[in-house]
Order: sequence, then structure tokens, then C-alpha cells
Amino acid sequence: MSELSELKCEACSADAPTVSEAEMHSLGADVPEWRIVERDGIMQLEREFTFRNFAQALAFTNQVGDLAEAQGHHPALITEWGKVTVTWWSHKIGGLHKNDFIMAARTDEVAQSNVRAD
Repeated sequence: MSELSELKCEACSADAPTVSEAEMHSLGADVPEWRIVERDGIMQLEREFTFRNFAQALAFTNQVGDLAEAQGHHPALITEWGKVTVTWWSHKIGGLHKNDFIMAARTDEVAQSNVRAD
């Protein structure tokens, strides 16, 4: 369990700052399997998780959905046969916030508790 996953998400308002380049790299070190991508000028955290079949991928999707709902912070989830792509970013600020890295670490913990193909 990473220290990052033990932190609590904080309320994020529309005027909250996005993480700095230095913070992005520092926080990213705690979730090394996640990549930072830019889509339409918005920085996002993304990772693909592989599973043995669709049922396992769907179960993982639902677990991440439950986690997101409990925190009031929701990712983009793409569920396919044997694969789930999870993308975190803070919609209100149009970029990455510390909360996104916390949720990425928590998503990793959910994945570790599942049977995976990799």
C-alpha cells in the first residue's frame, strides 16, 4: 500500500490550481505504472489493466466505480474484453490535481486484489 493511497481527497473547487510540473513528477513516482497523457490540452493520468476475461474486467470496473462514487471523484472507464482503461483528471479544473494521484494509487490497490492476466 502506498502512502499516497492513504491520503484523503480534498474538495476541489473550480479555482483550485492544477499540480505543478514538479508535483506531477513527485506524485507520479508513487504510481509508476500510470502515464500522463494530454488530451485536448488537458493533462490526465491513464493506465490499462488486463484481465483473463470480460467478467473480471467488468467486476474491476464496478469496484473502481464504487471507489469513485464514495469519493465523489469519477474517472473515465473503458471496459473491453480482458481490459479496462482508467483515466483520472479533475474535471472542475481541467487538469491534474493531487486527488487524481490519490485515486490512481487506490485504483492500483483495487487491481492488486483482483485476478489479473499480467
